[in-house]
Amino acid sequence: MTEPAETMTGRCVCGNVEFTIDKPLLGAARCYCKRCQRRTGTAFSQTGLTQPGSFRITKGEDHVKMYEPGGEGWNKGFCDECGSHLLTRNGQNPDLLAVRMGALDEDPQVPLRAHQFVDYAAPWYEIPDDGVQRFGERMTYE
Repeated sequence: MTEPAETMTGRCVCGNVEFTIDKPLLGAARCYCKRCQRRTGTAFSQTGLTQPGSFRITKGEDHVKMYEPGGEGWNKGFCDECGSHLLTRNGQNPDLLAVRMGALDEDPQVPLRAHQFVDYAAPWYEIPDDGVQRFGERMTYE
């Protein structure tokens, strides 16, 4: 693996929303919870954790809508036109913001650091035996 990308850009499918990240991502995680399965229509969602203050919407901020599931769930940001999943933000700590890696234009060159909510993985998807730490529920930041 090469060095993490210093700056990155991303966008939604329709192009109404664009964003930049001006510092390398801290790492990536995959979530296998049922909410992510239903939201994406796939087996998991992969996000990259940003450094505080490094994420900025550069176009179409008015098109970004947030879904707030309540409880300990992270708030989800998506384009109101095409439905693209763009970001997720911790409701209790807004400095914890992660981007959906599929929305990035560049390869961020960051390692996958965790598989979380593996107890809820879709029965038709086998989580790879890749040596990456697994959490039955939400991963911890210790």
